[in-house]
Amino acid sequence: MSDTEMDKVADQLMVRSPPVFESIDEERRHRLERLAGVCRVFGRMGFSEGLLGHITVRDPEHHDRLWINPLGLSFNLVKVSDLIQADHDGNIIIGRGQVNPVGLLLHSAVHRARPEVAAVCHAPSTSGSAWSAFGAPVDPITQDMCVFFDDQAIIREPRISLTPAGADMFAAQFGDKRIGIQVGHGLFTTGHSVDEAAWWFIGMDKAAHVQLLARAAGAHEVWPADAAMRVRGALGSPDVEWLSCQALWDGMIGAAPAACA
Repeated sequence: MSDTEMDKVADQLMVRSPPVFESIDEERRHRLERLAGVCRVFGRMGFSEGLLGHITVRDPEHHDRLWINPLGLSFNLVKVSDLIQADHDGNIIIGRGQVNPVGLLLHSAVHRARPEVAAVCHAPSTSGSAWSAFGAPVDPITQDMCVFFDDQAIIREPRISLTPAGADMFAAQFGDKRIGIQVGHGLFTTGHSVDEAAWWFIGMDKAAHVQLLARAAGAHEVWPADAAMRVRGALGSPDVEWLSCQALWDGMIGAAPAACA
């Protein structure tokens, strides 16, 4: 399939578009609802574990502030009223409770280094954590996995970031990739929206699972690089990833209309 044909497929997929906001307050409310909703989706998918897991979204007005889920509250229970706003230095501006200090440190470094990034996701998913032990990107062995081709950063040091300098090193190794694989830890994903970052995480965790199955079964084929890049170009855009996440959102809201309010 040619690049033109792939572009046509991508255009046909866009039956809905990301929202446009009339005010900062409207955009902030939307981001917080999506953040709470994604926390619940991650909880349903088994991505939460004890105190682990953190999702952040940049405040649309104060770009040096992030909204994050509180420490110790199950992903399954997060509501907008539970979310905490903190600055890049870890100071809590709005909200009650505590935040994961290491998570906030790492996410702040990525947000600070990459102004185009609105959201960052990390959670202790089983397949993503297992694949991280190999210290390698997933291969384009299926069409779905082609969207991750040449877009994964392998982050080896620091293994644990406890200082701003360590977090800056983490962000530097992340570079401009949309997916980060911290060796021996797990997956980090970024996006222009919470929806996009979440779908990258969900898709990447599934890709890690498929890669683990394929490796355990034996030798497998890999898509040619040029074909993988065409798929990534057509189906790996922020708008397509945003759209992919809407089915999860619609399903959750349909089941419980006020779940995240």
